[in-house]
Amino acid sequence: MSTVAFDVEAVRRRFSALRSGLAFFDAPGGTQVPDEVIDAIAAYLRDANANSGGHFETSRRTDALIADARLAAADWLGCSPDETIFGGSMTTLNFALTRAAAREFGEGDEILVTRLDHDGNVAPWLELARDKGLVVRFVDIRDDCTLDLDDLAAQLSERTRVVAFPWASNAVGTVNDVAAIAELAHEAGALAWVDAVHYAPHGPIDVRAAGADVLLCSAYKFCGPHLGVGFGRAELLERWRPYKVRPAADHPLGHRYETGTLAHELLAGFVAAVDYYGSIGFDAMSAWEHELGERFLAGFPEACRLWGLPTMDGRVATFAITHARRSPEDVAAFLGDRGVAVWHGNYYALEVMRRLGLPDGAVRVGIVHYNTAEEVDRLLAALHEL
Repeated sequence: MSTVAFDVEAVRRRFSALRSGLAFFDAPGGTQVPDEVIDAIAAYLRDANANSGGHFETSRRTDALIADARLAAADWLGCSPDETIFGGSMTTLNFALTRAAAREFGEGDEILVTRLDHDGNVAPWLELARDKGLVVRFVDIRDDCTLDLDDLAAQLSERTRVVAFPWASNAVGTVNDVAAIAELAHEAGALAWVDAVHYAPHGPIDVRAAGADVLLCSAYKFCGPHLGVGFGRAELLERWRPYKVRPAADHPLGHRYETGTLAHELLAGFVAAVDYYGSIGFDAMSAWEHELGERFLAGFPEACRLWGLPTMDGRVATFAITHARRSPEDVAAFLGDRGVAVWHGNYYALEVMRRLGLPDGAVRVGIVHYNTAEEVDRLLAALHEL
């Protein structure tokens, strides 16, 4: 019996997509979308579709929507509206912001990334290293897939300009102590550059408390549309010289880093997604996900191996597993044939899989708040059937 006051069936009634009978454990690759988000996108296209800055009604509605989206992003991230940035994806924003920041870097300057990172917070720095003669160093992980903070501290130097790291691993579910890592970075005079894509669906973000200088996430990972959402500390956004077209406005500060016309209909969906999360609350969501994660671990089959932390302590309910005799792709196909959706491969977390010696990657099971105990039992039964 559940010990959590969480009405998952009431939540699921808000999602037409969840009526298909498919058990969605693919959330790390993108969550399902509640009907209110879909309706908000459609309503914008019906009633307010225009470019911004015009002296007519639909354009004024668009201007109001952009302002509302910045307020929603500020609430989501714990920053000022001026410090919010929108873009096509987290990776797109990261390539733009890293290049703006790197105007201040010189040959031989160093960037620390981690072996827990999604490549969206690695490749931009590797490409900059090729262009500008920078040095990229990798912070290692322990065998339990937690970040080795001693290794991080040992690699910091007076040449370190950025420490780039994930709030949570999209591959193995580890949650990092963001504030502690940011403090280490700042003590070395470096920026704390946070990939919060995988953490954002599972817990609240406060960039001030975290000590982040830059933080990025993706709305489609928290029941919204395909849209990148970012924060940059105001002093940095004002100081850096952005890559932008000349007529583009310099204010609000975040707008300096938004190239081209924004996807206004997706902003409408983003606002609705933030409102959706606010209507339920992270306390209830996180407790339910924790309970389902414990249920999954308690029934975990002996023929499978779990990579990463063995309990729900220090992690979100995202699990990388392999089977003793079946490839990750075979397992994913087997589960898919039984109406259970999971991912297989490396999920762009290249360094994690290399560190663990998994050339074919793993099967990824991602639990979020709209999953049910019955779905977890169905997944476990299928894994035991293997």
